[in-house]
Amino acid sequence: MPSSYAGALVAVRDVESLRRRVQAWRREGRSIALVPTMGALHKGHLTLMDRAQKMADRVVATIFVNPKQFGPNEDFQAYPRPEHDDFEMLNAAGVHVLFAPDAAAMYPNGFVTNVRVAGLSEVLDGAHRPVHFDGVSTVVTKLLLQTLPDIALFGEKDYQQLAIIKRLVADLNIPVDIIGVPTVRDADGLALSSRNAYLTPAERAQAPKLYTAIVAAAAAIAAGGDVAKAMATARDDLLKAGFREVDYVEARNAETLAPLSNAREPGRVLAAAHLGRARLIDNVAI
Repeated sequence: MPSSYAGALVAVRDVESLRRRVQAWRREGRSIALVPTMGALHKGHLTLMDRAQKMADRVVATIFVNPKQFGPNEDFQAYPRPEHDDFEMLNAAGVHVLFAPDAAAMYPNGFVTNVRVAGLSEVLDGAHRPVHFDGVSTVVTKLLLQTLPDIALFGEKDYQQLAIIKRLVADLNIPVDIIGVPTVRDADGLALSSRNAYLTPAERAQAPKLYTAIVAAAAAIAAGGDVAKAMATARDDLLKAGFREVDYVEARNAETLAPLSNAREPGRVLAAAHLGRARLIDNVAI
């Protein structure tokens, strides 16, 4: 990996180099935004970078495919890693520093600490991916403490992840504002995701049915419809649309992720379903 490109981007792999950059900015009185990613960047990520630049003087992006958030039968080895393309995209986007550590830098010999956000981590995606959110919580805590930014930005597509990160920051008194950024979608409604690359052309044509189903469910609940009926209809619609398996379609409180009791409380419909090799997730507000 080159250390820099023609633009302002500087790429570093170790925590000490990252901290030296951040400390220099602090001495200059600069504000700092952090945008964590696992790479395989797309327009959704670039929206985060653009928002970060509008909110802070300096932007740090991270690329780290975190082994701790992948289960034993998940796609860690196959997860796309187009490093050069990612670096070029970040450089063109005006990001100032890319922190791209390897696993040894993040989890050196003897590393045993695990961060777990109880309650929020066991439901929805956590019920189907038992180690996932412990891995997310641990690595995000490390990235926040390694960078100590003023703000950190995360996409609302991973809504449960966003809720967990907000909770851990509050509980651990980490001095950073967590900013949720609305999901970026293709024209047909499909949420942008690195895993969309797994879809065949035929599956890509089917994939927007996930968004269609949860929008219809949210509208039914908002109109006073029965929550359980709306969820059952959405699940049936997805299976009829060609999704081979639906992990969940659920209406939850937008803050606590507890089951939604009525449409008067802030709510979201969240879903995860399998289409070919891809596991797609999405959510919408009620």
